[in-house]
Amino acid sequence: MEKILKAKIHVISIASSQLIGLFCSGNKNGIIITKLVEKNEIQKLKEILDINIEIIETEHTAQGNLILCNDNGCLISPLIEKYQEKIEKCLNVPVKVGKIGEFDIVGSVAIANNKGCLVCNDITDEQVKTIEDLLKVKVDVGSINGKPFIKSGIINNSNGTLISKDVTGPELQRIMEVFK
Repeated sequence: MEKILKAKIHVISIASSQLIGLFCSGNKNGIIITKLVEKNEIQKLKEILDINIEIIETEHTAQGNLILCNDNGCLISPLIEKYQEKIEKCLNVPVKVGKIGEFDIVGSVAIANNKGCLVCNDITDEQVKTIEDLLKVKVDVGSINGKPFIKSGIINNSNGTLISKDVTGPELQRIMEVFK
């Protein structure tokens, strides 16, 4: 993983869970994290990351499913709209509120880095334009393991991408095109 992503891997938990991507989302400037995070987990994050950390106090605790971001911009779910200003300050990028297709879970049905953004097929042309303008990358549609929940089968950054072993050939081709 370290070789592909060109990043140091740390073993941590958030909310006593190994499902890190479910409970947080971030970029090079900051990380938005669930209120379920424990004090020792915050301390560990502060030790390994030199970025802003913002805990969002909302009943919607799966921030990773509600936030799509890269180092240029951020799209958040209408479910956490009232935290838009806090998220913008933490990530230090413009933040817009929106959906992908009819999905509120924008961080679950898409994944982005500074090279591209892959979103589920259920997206309008207007939503594509909004995301491209906001994240400053090309957006393309696809699926993971035949499902719209893109983030469930991909880990990526701007250096590399790791994918689920069950990804189909056409899905793999699309991923390679988006994140090259």
